[in-house]
Amino acid sequence: MIEFLLIGLAAGFAAGFLGIGGGMVIVPGLIWLFSRDSATASQASHLAVATSMATMLATSLSSIVAHHRRGAVRWDLFKKLAPGLGLGAALGAALADQLSSPQLTRVFALFALLAGLQLVLGRSSERQRPWPGPARTGMVGGVIGAISSLVGIGGGSMTGPWCMWHGLRAQHAVATAAACGYPIALVATASYLWLGPGETTGGGAVLGYVHLPALAGIAVAGVAAAPLGAWAVHKTPPQRVRQVFGGLLLLVGARLLLAGA
Repeated sequence: MIEFLLIGLAAGFAAGFLGIGGGMVIVPGLIWLFSRDSATASQASHLAVATSMATMLATSLSSIVAHHRRGAVRWDLFKKLAPGLGLGAALGAALADQLSSPQLTRVFALFALLAGLQLVLGRSSERQRPWPGPARTGMVGGVIGAISSLVGIGGGSMTGPWCMWHGLRAQHAVATAAACGYPIALVATASYLWLGPGETTGGGAVLGYVHLPALAGIAVAGVAAAPLGAWAVHKTPPQRVRQVFGGLLLLVGARLLLAGA
């Protein structure tokens, strides 16, 4: 439980600071912990991804409230993306259920590396590009929702850069990305609860693919830490936010691949 609480503190801060829902911290941390336990090792990646999505129901909400109080969330954009995010999340969970645990780990690691490189090497937007229409925005939401559900993240690593590419200030992009992570987490969690076996894995501590003790520990600590991350991002230059975000993703992806994922 101490390890779950520590992961939750780091994930909650990341949720507020980076708008990522904390999944980029939770998933590799839980994969490492579950892989060490014979009761959960065979489904370590599935349990990590599903539990990560479930924790975001708490950590993302705390982050959203903190950003909303600062008037940073673009709710008009959220409303356009939300339907696609939810549909994509269900499809992503269904795909993850068909993959083996090592395959799912590699998918997560490669995604983290690509997203990190995009942020570290990509140029900041110098002009505001036109926002796409409702149909294209919905399609973007579907892609983000599917990938996010598949790898256990809130989608901020895609929603945030997409918003910045259209000229949205980094702090507002992070806040909007945090809000967009909630429908993904809601639909994905329901899907993983339905799809997972949950009868014997983890000694009865699992519901579907969601590991209940990990969910409790991470959610409690994450909710406490998310407002601190939200406060920090509004005190940080936009370019520094991108660099921190990208560096975190590169570190996570490389660590998983080097560990033999």
